[in-house]
Amino acid sequence: MLKEIVAFKRQELIETKQRLSMQELLEQLPEEAPLSFESALSQPGVNIVAEIKYRSPSRGAFTCQLGPSDLARVYAQNGAQALSILTEKKYFDGDLGFLEEARRQSELPLLRKDFIVERYQVAEARVRGASAFLLIVSCLSSAELRDLISYGKDLQLDALVEVHDSFELERVMESGALIIGVNNRNLSTFEVDIQTSFELARRLEGEEGRILVCESGIREHTQIKELQDAGFSAFLIGSTLMDSSDPGETLRQLRGRE
Repeated sequence: MLKEIVAFKRQELIETKQRLSMQELLEQLPEEAPLSFESALSQPGVNIVAEIKYRSPSRGAFTCQLGPSDLARVYAQNGAQALSILTEKKYFDGDLGFLEEARRQSELPLLRKDFIVERYQVAEARVRGASAFLLIVSCLSSAELRDLISYGKDLQLDALVEVHDSFELERVMESGALIIGVNNRNLSTFEVDIQTSFELARRLEGEEGRILVCESGIREHTQIKELQDAGFSAFLIGSTLMDSSDPGETLRQLRGRE
């Protein structure tokens, strides 16, 4: 499935750039600096990156179908430190416009979550109001990974670099990434095992200056406490919130505040 999505994304980009060139896109870059995603994840306490997504290939449609503006407001009011916005349309029902909708209702940093394989998509994220963008290591060569992280810095964007195993973690350490996300979901099988986070955190013991983000499989505050003890400072949570009839209450519970 991952290879299929990435192949579709590369073809989609060819068509997108025919409608709006890179030069035309760069002419739309905002002058003001974005909010710092890195700083938001470095605060004391429980730093949750609350996700807005409406469907996944493995789960189908989620219970919560509130619009991006409403969800951004709910998440902000209930203690999220940042928002993750799915912008992939075909497989996840996302949209680039969701970034702008969320920005109008929240002053939190926004993460563009998509299958990013080219600089063009990084520039799109900056133009639409994001503070950060996701890079999935399994989708990229080492050279592409380093280039996209560097280009993000040029545009004042942080990169959340996502790994799934120890081999990918080694590549990330060589890339200079500062924010490392450990996805407990295997993107080939879609199986979730939260032990992945604990295993990779042990490999990073003694490393300084990096922010660890746990992704997928978090359902309870007790898990967050254990992950904090293991070295994680932030938690990207999507399915648990989106499968809730009251995502605001669920977010408070995850933060440990009933």
